[in-house]
Amino acid sequence: MSTVVHPAAFIDERAELGQGVEIGPGAVIGPHVQVGDRTTIGSHALLTGWTRIGSGCRIHHGAVLGSPPQDLKYSGAEPSFLAIGDNTEIREYVTANLATEPGATTRVGNQCLLMAYSHVAHDCSLGDHVIIANAVQMAGYVSIEEWAIVGGSTVIHQFTRIGRHCMIGGASRIAQDVAPFVRVAGNPPRMAGINKVGLERRDFTPATLQALDRAYKILFRQGLAVEEAVARLRTELGGDPAVEHLARFAETSVRGLTR
Repeated sequence: MSTVVHPAAFIDERAELGQGVEIGPGAVIGPHVQVGDRTTIGSHALLTGWTRIGSGCRIHHGAVLGSPPQDLKYSGAEPSFLAIGDNTEIREYVTANLATEPGATTRVGNQCLLMAYSHVAHDCSLGDHVIIANAVQMAGYVSIEEWAIVGGSTVIHQFTRIGRHCMIGGASRIAQDVAPFVRVAGNPPRMAGINKVGLERRDFTPATLQALDRAYKILFRQGLAVEEAVARLRTELGGDPAVEHLARFAETSVRGLTR
């Protein structure tokens, strides 16, 4: 399985390329970049900085990965990193920046899909199977848990957390944490129940779906303070791991929950 590099690409001799890598015309790969086996890099993509790309990834035309963070604190004196997991697809003109602090890493998980023109800012962390639709814009230090879906043209405030298996509608403005397992959309965002269809597709049991639906009503529909709602979740629905994850997410929110 040989690596194929178009003659019009520029690959620094210090870059590390795995087996079976394909690189298109006009692509530029810098000296500190590592690319895993069977990854394809489209025309005019730029991979720079201390960037590590997993195996089986597909990086499309014009993507820019590993560029310096848009953060005035960044000095560049010591390495910081961008890490992309295995089998992740990065569409046209996606940008993903290095972390700000020396030794820190901006992370994108395995089997993610980042659609065209989306932006992953410095120090963001995306779990596995995350889908980011076109033109989603993240500020720094955003955390998105596994299986979350973010609709197109959504903007996400810095330090915000997005919970697992949630679904955010397009053109939303997310300034506070979005709980796991829910649907939310709008500017300002409005809650729309649990993400039942998505959870069924992920093989959540009917019992867990029922427990999450009850938990949603306690947390978001009864006007309770978060502390009181979390206590009721554990009293009434304790023992379900999904409900416990929701409770833990709520009680550890720093920015507050989107409610």
